[in-house]
Amino acid sequence: MIETGYHTLRVRHEDNICFVQLYRPEANNTIDDRLVAELADLLERLDERVTVLVLEGLPQVFCFGMDFALVRKLAKDPQASSSVLDPATLYDLWLRLATGPFVVLSYVRGKVNAGGVGFVAASDIVIADQSASFSLSELLFGLMPACVLPFLERRIGPQRAHYMTLMTSAIGADQALSWGLVDASEADGDNLLRKHLLRLRRLSRPGVARYKQFRGSLCGAPRLDRDAALAANRQAFSDPQNLSNIVRYVETGAFPWEQV
Repeated sequence: MIETGYHTLRVRHEDNICFVQLYRPEANNTIDDRLVAELADLLERLDERVTVLVLEGLPQVFCFGMDFALVRKLAKDPQASSSVLDPATLYDLWLRLATGPFVVLSYVRGKVNAGGVGFVAASDIVIADQSASFSLSELLFGLMPACVLPFLERRIGPQRAHYMTLMTSAIGADQALSWGLVDASEADGDNLLRKHLLRLRRLSRPGVARYKQFRGSLCGAPRLDRDAALAANRQAFSDPQNLSNIVRYVETGAFPWEQV
């Protein structure tokens, strides 16, 4: 089913998967206030049956960061609303992707720059074809990827994020894979996406929500995370639906999505 009503997104649904294409071909797939607002609206209205959100861009460019035309507008007219440049809405959108009760899979083709890296870094899974490249160009203009770094460092670590920030040059799909910015890459990206969705579509939304909430609470120190881990484990094993799924598997050998 194809969803209409958005100007910067192309949305379609396939069972429990929502495919979202960032679509601003006239602006090199850059980020403006409308794109952020429309994607936030989509997430707010996302059907509770959706367990996987696939985020993709155009074949040549996934997302090239902030639309500098907005900066030009503000520079030319200081009285123009500064809300179009408010970083809070974009940061909160990435936070929603990172913590939301669904798996966010970014399928990257072509260029990813600046704020586009934020979308990638906030995703649960990132796959790419060999055309993908990733860069942080902010320092070339005296800026900094302040909102991107908290998400990027979680993925690739502080020093590699620091290196990308200072160098401002692009890294390719293979290097991004070795650094952990990309989880899987091959020449046929469409086939790679199909293989991932075959597995991900089997997950339950409550299970994904519980897992992402727990993962977001971890501080990375096993001793400090002990109580949270035990509480999450006990909660999962006391869920009646989970217990029913286990009993059914033991008695029939059938997974939750299989007919007996």
